[in-house]
Amino acid sequence: MNLIFALLVTRQFLSKEQIRQSIADYRESSQQAFERKFDRDKDELRELGIAIETGTNDKYFEDEPGYRIRRDVAELPDLDLTREEAAVLGLAAQVWEHSGLASESATALLKLKAAGIQVDTDVLRTAEPRLSANEPAFDTAWEAATRRIPVTFVYARPGGEQMQRHVQPWGIISWNGRWYLGGHDLDRGEPRLFRLSRVVGDVEHDGAPGSYEVPPEASLSDLARALYPPRPDRTAVLHVRAERAQSLRRQAASVAPVDGVTDRVELPYSSSRDTAGEIASYGTDVVVLEPEDLRARVVERLRAALEVTS
Repeated sequence: MNLIFALLVTRQFLSKEQIRQSIADYRESSQQAFERKFDRDKDELRELGIAIETGTNDKYFEDEPGYRIRRDVAELPDLDLTREEAAVLGLAAQVWEHSGLASESATALLKLKAAGIQVDTDVLRTAEPRLSANEPAFDTAWEAATRRIPVTFVYARPGGEQMQRHVQPWGIISWNGRWYLGGHDLDRGEPRLFRLSRVVGDVEHDGAPGSYEVPPEASLSDLARALYPPRPDRTAVLHVRAERAQSLRRQAASVAPVDGVTDRVELPYSSSRDTAGEIASYGTDVVVLEPEDLRARVVERLRAALEVTS
């Protein structure tokens, strides 16, 4: 942060020595340590998308090259958040109050307030999330995901077998009360989720920052739903044409004949959206009797399909 401030406030290029004398941490270091810290900090700023411009102050003389950050390139436009958006940011900050990101969330709230955006976290207590990140692997996994650093670690499968895994992290997700690292599993050649509580020992870096790209279509939520579908918490009552919709029949809690043409099917489900999509795919072979909200979703999908085909 000190380096950002030093390079932002000047209109001229600052030499290395000027930068060193203006920042206490640099000034108190040896020349060799300063060079290492300065190169490291420049790399981190570039990873954050902050461009550091190099040049000289006098084009007619070969001055020592200097550095600066152009404000018109680095500054973001003014934030204009709705009350609801500001509330969500405040709520998100509370998630990290017991984790290694507590200081970052506090800094983010201070920046919002400095920009004139009021975030009242006290009014969010009724919806306060009960999440914590106590897994030893969390901080390293989070850093790897945000900086796109390949990692390797020993992973214990449910049966107890331990295997060395090599992963390009995409992100971290909380699912059913547990934290997972998601990304491309280089050993299996496909996207996978890894429960952080099953990581044995340390997560180690296995490459350079920014050495891979996260696919634009990557979705940890979709991956989690596919691997760990939520438990059904409600039941739909359907009329299904005999010998049709076999996929629904396999998921059913009960199937009873109504007449020679129709069966009564009780279908446990958790997601109204996903279930409505599957039911609608069978067209007139399946009719929803209850609940009403699922029936309405199916009707809406069928009407939309009719409009497209007509």
